[in-house]
Amino acid sequence: MKRLSRYFLQGLLFMVPLVLTVYIFYFLFIKIDGLIKIPLPGIGIVPGIGFIATILLIILIGFLVSNFLTRKLFVWLDTWLNKVPLFKLLYGSVKDLLGAFVGNKKSFTQPVLVKLSSEGSAHVLGFITCETLNSFGLEEYVAVYVPQSYNFAGQLLVFPREQVRLLPAGSTDVMTFIVSGGVAATGNGAKDTVNCSGETDKTQA
Repeated sequence: MKRLSRYFLQGLLFMVPLVLTVYIFYFLFIKIDGLIKIPLPGIGIVPGIGFIATILLIILIGFLVSNFLTRKLFVWLDTWLNKVPLFKLLYGSVKDLLGAFVGNKKSFTQPVLVKLSSEGSAHVLGFITCETLNSFGLEEYVAVYVPQSYNFAGQLLVFPREQVRLLPAGSTDVMTFIVSGGVAATGNGAKDTVNCSGETDKTQA
């Protein structure tokens, strides 16, 4: 009975992440595919056409934004959108958040270990997002974003500069460690996966 229970748990640990991952990709595919519906003559709407059209549209817009002939138009549009009351708050926040992960000015590139208090020994892991807070009169402070485990949320905290120490680790490894709740972290070119039990799983690069 114990062996069957162990097999069940092992199967559960393998199947749940796999099923959830497949479901998330399927959900995103269906949602994106439904954005643009293009009926083909004599066939009708074919699943996947909307998804491909959406991807091609995004690539086209990216090309136009990068092209020197049309770049000024998009810069003007971006400037105008940032002046619209209320709209600019949501637009600017989403743009900055997305740009922090995939833009040319990525923000989560400096993983740090932060001491919560000068007297205590508790620390948190995070990423420096702003190295100078002079505009707030906080010359000796830095802004640190602390992601939450098993969540897409996080907190922006402000610490004295002397309590923040840069980590000699990749930002992806640190983010993986934080989001997994400290259970897993990747390293060595994503070839080794280490969990808190001390076990190391080898995967082929």
